[in-house]
Amino acid sequence: MSRRVSAPSPARAAPRSDGPLYRQIERSLRQEIARGAYAVGDELPTEAQLATQYGVSLITVRQALRDLEAAGLIRKRPAKTALVTATTPRRSSWDMNSFADIVAHTHDARLDIERWQPEISARAAQVFGLAGSDRCPCLRARLIVGGLPEAEVTIYFPPRIGERLSRADFDDVVVFRSVQRRLGLRYVGARVTVRAEVAGVRLARALDYRVGGPVLVNEMVFVSPEQEPLELTIARHRADLYSISYDLRREPG
Repeated sequence: MSRRVSAPSPARAAPRSDGPLYRQIERSLRQEIARGAYAVGDELPTEAQLATQYGVSLITVRQALRDLEAAGLIRKRPAKTALVTATTPRRSSWDMNSFADIVAHTHDARLDIERWQPEISARAAQVFGLAGSDRCPCLRARLIVGGLPEAEVTIYFPPRIGERLSRADFDDVVVFRSVQRRLGLRYVGARVTVRAEVAGVRLARALDYRVGGPVLVNEMVFVSPEQEPLELTIARHRADLYSISYDLRREPG
């Protein structure tokens, strides 16, 4: 039998400089669930109670609850309060064996673009065969999966490609698909490197994560039929929300 839990003591949302209000409320409720203030099977306070508690509109509360539901933490019910279904978010497992797998992994994701501008990167210069002082067009964004920020994504393009693109061209969560459609380029493969890091203050803030938490870095160099690098993507994923699996097959004979 579910247990109705009263709203905790008033806790107004932080200033908008700390991010959208619905994200702040979602983060606060997620932390309450994680620390046990709401157990699995408990009912959350009503939307009206939460709106009063945080000093926001019902629309803002409903968006926060939608994101919590997308993460698998609650279940919304018609004409009833939401029910807590888990204390930790769903983990995203990616079977990465083809471009189709990349597309499938993003079926419920969105890309929140932060900026599009030229930047200096030693790694991008190395990949594209440029001088270290050359600037490469760079897209910076966050990958939101199940309502949670799963990864910080940085994508570099060689100047000859990036200078033909604008921010408005990135209208697909799968960026290489946007580029292929816009410029008619053909991506035929990618060289993948996976390594581990820990989250610093800036990354932890961007991903709603803890400082020092494990991060899985996925670097992909996409290439043309002539094996010319077309794009360098570096995605830093929260290790508590993300894993990669590979399917290794034996060659015939």
